[in-house]
Amino acid sequence: MGRISKGIFYTVVPLVWVFFGWQGWSWWSWASSPPVDEDAIGENAKSETAILISIPPGTSSQQIGLDLESAGLIRSSTAWRLWSRWLVFRDPDGEFKAGNYQLSPTESLSAIADRIWTGEVMQTSFTIPEGWSIQEMAEYFQAKGFFSAEEFIAQAQQIPFDQYPWLPQGLPILEGFLYPDTYVLASDLITPKAVINQMLTQFERVALPIYQQSRDRHNLDLNEWVALASIVEKEAVVADERNLISGVFHNRLRMGMPLAADPTVEYGLGIRQTVDQPLTFRQVETPGPYNTYLNVGLPPTAIASPGVASLKATLNPAETDYLYFMARYDGTHIFSRTGEEHKAAIAEVERQLANQ
Repeated sequence: MGRISKGIFYTVVPLVWVFFGWQGWSWWSWASSPPVDEDAIGENAKSETAILISIPPGTSSQQIGLDLESAGLIRSSTAWRLWSRWLVFRDPDGEFKAGNYQLSPTESLSAIADRIWTGEVMQTSFTIPEGWSIQEMAEYFQAKGFFSAEEFIAQAQQIPFDQYPWLPQGLPILEGFLYPDTYVLASDLITPKAVINQMLTQFERVALPIYQQSRDRHNLDLNEWVALASIVEKEAVVADERNLISGVFHNRLRMGMPLAADPTVEYGLGIRQTVDQPLTFRQVETPGPYNTYLNVGLPPTAIASPGVASLKATLNPAETDYLYFMARYDGTHIFSRTGEEHKAAIAEVERQLANQ
């Protein structure tokens, strides 16, 4: 047989490599690109609605590729396997993470792979306003479809002293210690315990240092501080009055007077008064551990989750000789020093309401 001349060899071989390299690159470009319906371009492009993919623990990378291909999220499970090998080469200690993912058909194969490799799972946010009770939180979570109100309340009665040893001993429920804030959790981790742990961790991070740094300036234990702050939170609507309201309550505690706080009676009875339906004398005279008209001192627990402003105001009460305040129902209060002044304030508010 004749030999291939060097000239022919050096000419043909590069052409072969170019041809097969071009073919390989062309295939890879097609396989790794988003599976858009090319026939629909210019008319009705393929829907960009996210597709939910659930990857159970222990799922192989090959099975993930097959599931993605079946869902129409990637063109080729073969290309997925090739890219998976590249990820392992790039990050030998990494792996695809189990979880729920919201993936778009417009994403490239590499983008989808990177999201699952890094565990960018579907997330859910929730917001707890300042002044909400556990009951209100429970109803909110149930309305969002997270879990039932009963499940949340039951979990809130399980005090995790082992994980949060700073929690007061003997606490019957976590009222007041579930810090109000906006939170984000992986959607497949939305359980009562996970939500509560995240809120307790935020209290530990934000609120607890405030108490510890002011320990030499007050004589409140942790439960008393949170309980009083929760009452301040429920009473104070106007920010400028927060420290003054705190000062009134501190004065009454020091003098052995009942706090006479309406929100504690509402909490104990499971009701909420309004301008049209204020608390009745019968309700105020109903005995119970949260009735601060009948009982001197603080209630056994907080009545809501106080925000940082109320927590700070409770430790920094205004120096005042006021002992009473009367809500005007516009967010402000009339402050009084004596019982007679307070009666006059009540009469003034009643006249204002009658003239509306």
